[in-house]
Amino acid sequence: MIVSASYKTDIPAFYPRWFMNRLVAGFCKMVNPYGGQIYEVPLTPSMVSGFVFWTRNLGPLTDHLPEIVERGYPFTVQYTVTGYPKALDAATIAPKKAVAHLRHLSTDYPGAGVWRYDPIVFTSLTPFDWHVANFERLAALLEGAVDEAVVSFAQIYRKTKRNMNKVESLVWSDETADTKQSLLAALLPIAQKHGMRLSLCAQRDLLIDGVADAACIDAERLGRVAGQPIGAKRKPHRDACGCWQSRDIGDYDTCPHGCAYCYAVRSRDLAKKRYQAHDPESPFLFEPR
Repeated sequence: MIVSASYKTDIPAFYPRWFMNRLVAGFCKMVNPYGGQIYEVPLTPSMVSGFVFWTRNLGPLTDHLPEIVERGYPFTVQYTVTGYPKALDAATIAPKKAVAHLRHLSTDYPGAGVWRYDPIVFTSLTPFDWHVANFERLAALLEGAVDEAVVSFAQIYRKTKRNMNKVESLVWSDETADTKQSLLAALLPIAQKHGMRLSLCAQRDLLIDGVADAACIDAERLGRVAGQPIGAKRKPHRDACGCWQSRDIGDYDTCPHGCAYCYAVRSRDLAKKRYQAHDPESPFLFEPR
């Protein structure tokens, strides 16, 4: 079983102590966000093929990575670095700091890191040409540290629209498929120039020649990092997704980064309250009330 930690929240940035406590205990407990059922996820080396970490700040987990490996868990890291203005990303770390994390990761754990430039949001602060220039700048900084850049375009859910509308003086739009494909065509040669494969996450209808179908939960990459094949099967967790089967151990509404376009947080205030109420000794990331 591959364990995703987590596309619902940033465990490396905000919950590393809880995560390490759960490895020692050998399990965590989860609440189904739709039905409320409680279930247990085993986290022993015999049950876990490896972890996929999703983060915007690997720093708080970095010192624990050697112990994670020593305990018998290979891992990969889906690391989001966008360099967006603070109006969109209220509390994410500076891009140069994130780049430094990925460079150290590539030295200590070659092949483990993947750069995510996602979601791509079209706004008055981040128009088409801004994304091209910004992607070029970040790709140059990351050359040699990663071999893949994953992109996607923001999914505008109702809560996303509500949160984006709260950003003062911001004008945003969900651009046409033609515009999105034109941006992919502009980013592709930049990624290739800097030694990266460009892949698109869960939006196959927008794929163009040269852009790969992303597999963010990637058993093949995990196997290369582990030095042996990872037993898993393709089982996407949503439509048009190229991932392998996994179990996610995060909770919605627990990430206080404050990204205006986030699909996993209803409001930053709620996420901050839940983060402050978090008990790292609990088997639950967020104790059910």
